[in-house]
Parts: sequence; structure tokens; C-alpha cells
Amino acid sequence: MLHIATVVPHGDEVLEPTNESMKKLNVAMRKIGERAGDSEVFVLISPHNIRIDTHIGIILTEYLEGSWEYENVKINLRLKGDRELAGRIYREAKDSSIPVVGINFGALEGPLSSMPLDWGSLIPLSFFPERKLVLLTPARGIKREELVNFGKILGDIIEKDPRKISLIISADHAHTHSKNGPYGYSELAGEYDEKIIESMRNGDLTPLLSMSDEFLEEVKPDSYWQLLILHGAIEKIKMKNEFVEYGIADYFGMAAALFSRT
Repeated sequence: MLHIATVVPHGDEVLEPTNESMKKLNVAMRKIGERAGDSEVFVLISPHNIRIDTHIGIILTEYLEGSWEYENVKINLRLKGDRELAGRIYREAKDSSIPVVGINFGALEGPLSSMPLDWGSLIPLSFFPERKLVLLTPARGIKREELVNFGKILGDIIEKDPRKISLIISADHAHTHSKNGPYGYSELAGEYDEKIIESMRNGDLTPLLSMSDEFLEEVKPDSYWQLLILHGAIEKIKMKNEFVEYGIADYFGMAAALFSRT
């Protein structure tokens, strides 16, 4: 069953915060990690692993591992993949004509069947206890309704599982908050983030569907496609928002949000 759903940041700044908003985000992440402790499995969606424009990636490896360093923080993880659950997600999505692809790395099974973990996974997971993991990757080149439908299928599969499962959406938001950033400045960056935060607080992500492609290109988010999957999941399984914490790290928006069952 779906225990909690959460949107989490993956910017380095949350690891060793130097300003008040990042400190609040760090505290929020620790709260989320504690709440997730009752879960037996994590399903995590990261935008920074295998990037396939036209297909959602379902990682089927036996292990997932990686390392990351920022300032005085060092992260090293080697987690067991939940291959049975990952395979179920892949088969049911494929049978429903969702564009998905199953991905292995190295050996077909055993210790050499191991997918490298990216910073979009490692940074959030450093706040969580170690659990079995299913890693999924979004796709930006497929129809929005396919992402939402995938979320509904994912929610249904998680809900039918007898174990408590946490759904973790790794996402940072508009990347055009500063002229000094790598993507430049847009006055619309704040508008995107405000809409996202308001939608999460309301527990209803429907407003995302009305955002134009031009608007998204202007603000350059790193969250939109994962959030459409979350929209499908929490529309299928009614969840309420408990809190949202938000801050801007230099040029991009970051947020931590927790959803629990109604």
C-alpha cells in the first residue's frame, strides 16, 4: 500500500545549508525521512538517471549504487533493487500501452547487475533509511496524459502490494531565478514555482496540465514530468498534503512536500 508520497529536492545546498531557507528544507527532509521509516520499499523517480526522451525508464537491476560528495558530506550507497516490483510496474504499464522500457546494466542478475545512482537519487536518499529500491525515470517527449496514466497505474500497483511503500519524487523547480545561473533569468520563474507550491499545498496537481510548452521552456523546470506522474498516483489514491517547505538555491527553486493518506 502507498504509505506516503513526497516531493524532495536534489540540490547540493540541502545537504549542508548555509542560509535560513535551506536550513528549513534540511529539517523538512529529515522529517520526511523519519516518516518514511515505516516503509519497506521506496519507489523513487529521478530526472537525472537514464534519460530517454520517448520512454519512461524502469530500472530492473539487482542493485543500485553510487557516491556523491559536497563540502563535508559524503554519500555512499549500495541498495538492493526490488526487481519483482519493478518488473510488475514494467509489465502492467507496457500492457496498458504506456511507452516504457525495462533497463538492466552490466550482468542480467547477481552482484554485477547494478545501476549507477545519480545525484537526483543519492542526495534525497541520504535523508532516508536504507530500503529496497525501485528507480524510475520520467520522459519529457511523451504525451502528458501518458505520464498521468502511468502515475495511475503505478499508484494502483503500489496500493495492491501488501507492504508499506513510499513514493519519492525527486524534483527541483524553475532553473531561471538568476541572471548569473547557467540558464539565465526569467521573470516567469517565480510564477512557475508559486503555481507548483500552491498546487502541492492544495493536494491537487491538476493546474499543471494547463501549463504551455512555451512557459515550461522559458522557466526550465526539473520537476514538471515527475509531478505529472505524482498527479496520477495521488488522484488514484487520495492523499492530503501535510506540509510544503520551499527555498531558492542561487538560480533554482527547491521544495520538500509530504503527502499522506486522507
